Amino acid sequence: MTDLINAFILGIVEGLTEFLPISSTGHLILAGDLLGFDAPGRDAFYVAIQTGAMLAVVWEYRARFFRIDLLLWRNLIVAFIPAAVLGLLVGGFIKAHLFKPVPVALAFIVGGVIILWVDRKERNFRVESTRAMTWLDALKVGVAQCFALIPGTSRSGATIIGGMLFGLSRTAATEFSFFLAVPTLIAAGAYDSWKNRHLFSADDLGMWGVGLVMSFVSAFVVIRWLIRYVATHDFRWFAWYRIAFGIVVLLTAWLGWVEWRVD
Repeated sequence: MTDLINAFILGIVEGLTEFLPISSTGHLILAGDLLGFDAPGRDAFYVAIQTGAMLAVVWEYRARFFRIDLLLWRNLIVAFIPAAVLGLLVGGFIKAHLFKPVPVALAFIVGGVIILWVDRKERNFRVESTRAMTWLDALKVGVAQCFALIPGTSRSGATIIGGMLFGLSRTAATEFSFFLAVPTLIAAGAYDSWKNRHLFSADDLGMWGVGLVMSFVSAFVVIRWLIRYVATHDFRWFAWYRIAFGIVVLLTAWLGWVEWRVD
């Protein structure tokens, strides 16, 4: 029952944070640590429940995905390749050394500072919508997504801010970040689930199911809200949240108020 409750909470955390530039993986690591969540295949569970958030994107944009938009799929394949290759090369090292609260907190702060720097003034964008993106635009966003391999950086944050730096409008960058989540999260979830298959049992199905469902529901709400929000707002509030949250984690670790996991 405890694992089901934890899965319920963590599923909501995943869905609420996956598409905001605040790092879903970072929040899952910190929330799981506070909850004392230590189920077998914990890190794989964190990756797998992202599938629920991915399905929310597919459902919301089902008209574009299911009518075979060749331009969209070409750009998604191009953008997916850089992080996929780099993840295979250094993914094991990153999970062994950076999937911990303090490195995550530091990434929160650094990412927040970068968002403030990028969003400090209005920019002239040459790409107003995802339909106007070239394969080179997609490749540049894909390179930016590589930074999201560092937990706490934020996949959506890296792709949105990277897209804006490369000339995409805030709305186009946000929408393409949604789309790019589909191949990225499918690949990451499938790879981690297969690699850690020996840790799973039939008893885990309820926990995984709860996490996936709650991730889908909460992500669906965020997707609809965020695409309207970015039409008239910047990301500075998210940046200040990242910085404040990261500082709180570092202070509680330094003062000994919270015994963050260090293994």
